[in-house]
Amino acid sequence: MARNLGFLVLILSLSICQAAIFRPITDTHRSAALELFTPIDGSFGSLDDTYEALRTFEILGIEGKTDITPMTCPLVVENLGSSSSSLKDLFYALRVNGILKCEISAEVFEGISSKLQAIVKDASLLLDFYYSIGSLVLIKDQGFKSNALLGDADGIFHSIKTLSQSDGRWRHSSNGPGSTIYGAGIALEALAGVVSLASTEVDQSMIGTVKNDIIKLFDGLESYDDGTFYFDDKLVDAREHQSSLSTTSSVIRGVTAFAAVTSGSLNLPGDKILCLAKFFLAIGIPGSAKDLFNQIDSLACLENNRQVINVEMSFFWYRVSIPLILSVPATVLSLTKNDQLKVKVNTVLGSNAPPLTVKLVKAFSSDSKANSIVENQELKFDPESSVHFLDGLPNSVDIGKYIFFFKVVLHDPEQKKVYATGGQTQVPIVVTGFIKIDNAEITVVDSDLGSIETNQKLDLHGENDVSLSANHLQKLRLSFQMTTPLGHAFKPHQAFLKLRHESRVEHIFVVGNSGKQFVIVLVKFLQPIYLCGIFSPIYACAYDFLGLVEKFYYLSGRYDIQLTVGDATMENSFLQALGHVELDLPEPPEKATRPPLQPVDPYLIYGPKQEITHIFRKPEKRPAQELSLAFLGLMLLPFFGFIIGLTRLGNLKNFPTSTVPAIFAVLFHVGIASVLLLYLLFWLKLDLFTTLKALGFLGAFLLFVGHRALSHLASTSAKLKSA
Repeated sequence: MARNLGFLVLILSLSICQAAIFRPITDTHRSAALELFTPIDGSFGSLDDTYEALRTFEILGIEGKTDITPMTCPLVVENLGSSSSSLKDLFYALRVNGILKCEISAEVFEGISSKLQAIVKDASLLLDFYYSIGSLVLIKDQGFKSNALLGDADGIFHSIKTLSQSDGRWRHSSNGPGSTIYGAGIALEALAGVVSLASTEVDQSMIGTVKNDIIKLFDGLESYDDGTFYFDDKLVDAREHQSSLSTTSSVIRGVTAFAAVTSGSLNLPGDKILCLAKFFLAIGIPGSAKDLFNQIDSLACLENNRQVINVEMSFFWYRVSIPLILSVPATVLSLTKNDQLKVKVNTVLGSNAPPLTVKLVKAFSSDSKANSIVENQELKFDPESSVHFLDGLPNSVDIGKYIFFFKVVLHDPEQKKVYATGGQTQVPIVVTGFIKIDNAEITVVDSDLGSIETNQKLDLHGENDVSLSANHLQKLRLSFQMTTPLGHAFKPHQAFLKLRHESRVEHIFVVGNSGKQFVIVLVKFLQPIYLCGIFSPIYACAYDFLGLVEKFYYLSGRYDIQLTVGDATMENSFLQALGHVELDLPEPPEKATRPPLQPVDPYLIYGPKQEITHIFRKPEKRPAQELSLAFLGLMLLPFFGFIIGLTRLGNLKNFPTSTVPAIFAVLFHVGIASVLLLYLLFWLKLDLFTTLKALGFLGAFLLFVGHRALSHLASTSAKLKSA
């Protein structure tokens, strides 16, 4: 960022204000406005945020996207009708009402006017003057002129003027020591309101003093490296600091408002106004809603600053020059496609410019600024697209980077008092084209004898798959020629040869050039050498397989060859695989440097894992099925013998004979058998929780039937004993 270096530097900077590319407001700003100003539940929030959104939409012509009237108008009515509303709330409520046209009664405006008139008379703070006078101006604009006029306009004008400083800055209060440029913009808006509300003409001497303050204020302009001008406050107190965008926007609003209500010219150079406009355009798309509002509103003030002199004749007097922006839609032109050079001239908001002519004053190559390739050529105009164009580029234009100098000439000389066109506008232009590549070959050369071991031609416009072999006593030579469409030698920004080992170790070499041919030779020394004499110089990056064995980490094997050639002006840039070379290097010594570990692809950790195969012990050999069944039968024989023995011995004589007790006894034994069966199932297939659940039900069942069976036996035994 270039700071203000004095009046001389400021004047010299005017000639380079056009060094960068600036474009008027486009649909991109409209899309950004809809994104940044998004209503929530039918409201933009506070009244000042609502006004900024509505004002931005109004300037950009965005209509019908949001309807906030049902939610916002009640808030406006509430603030205007409340006696406790602050000056700021009243001010922004009136601003919002000026756009939405809410239903406000005349009595409300009369009450607000009386309150504001009393505040203006006793005000001492700059913001109190700003909000109260601004509110009265809004009331006047909304149709209540009689109640808004100021009786003592000269006195109020003088009260505000006492806050000014000799350098054009303004204090925010009579007791405050600090003064700001941001405050100057607020003060100028307040003074403009006083002039417009005055019932009688304001003292012209005081107006002339303010005009001198504006000139002093513009003497403090600062500039960036691209030549754009801006205002900036340098305050120690960060709480009061405003950004350069807010400060510049405040000054633009104040200056254009003051110029609109006063007679005579402000004598502000049009070039300064143009560079201030380009400051706002250089921002591009702001990232916050506040910055977007400041940008759009300031540009609207610069474009619409006019004063009506004669309504019947529709005659307007412009107090501040309206900036015209020269832009080039496409700064990259292709010789292959025969692109036309097109230029547009618009206002800052994208409106059409008055009748004018665009001249191409001169054009220089960025490599050689001694001779101009074109001079004073007038561009043709297409009225349908409002585009100025050049039929064709001069025959001497080859691919490369150029700087074109344009000048805007208004057809009506009187329009020079209205519009600011600046001086010559510099626009960087890039001309691209198809590069011809010839004599491409790759060769393996013997180091000692210089004889060609292997030589293969390459087609760098197509596909290649060469197969070479070499050892550490040989050289690898790659050469090719590149020419532009006009036959000139072409030097690309990037030309690299990459050798990639099968272990993924890579080596990259820069392809050097001298004259018309590009060559890379893998020889021993690092310094450039000339191989073909003075009439056909060849620049080589020199390395030798014998000297490169350490750099290659003694890794023999297959190396894939890849050539990369690219340039911003080269339409056929390429990254091409040429083939491979089998390299035979000596065995590494004991203390040789090991190849570095190659980075692991981070995406591999999210890929499928290797399948794990488990090896189990082979099962033991089992007996035949018949033998197993015979063994099972032998195991069951003792059980059946036990049952038969019980019946023979008479141990079942106590088994109940009555029907009901016998049923409970049978169920009891069945329950016990079920528990045994459950244990068997648990051993074979059931889990613990399923087994415990079933066992709970069986236990309750056994408890019930067992109790009934045992009760019967106990009753029978008692009867036998008593008998």
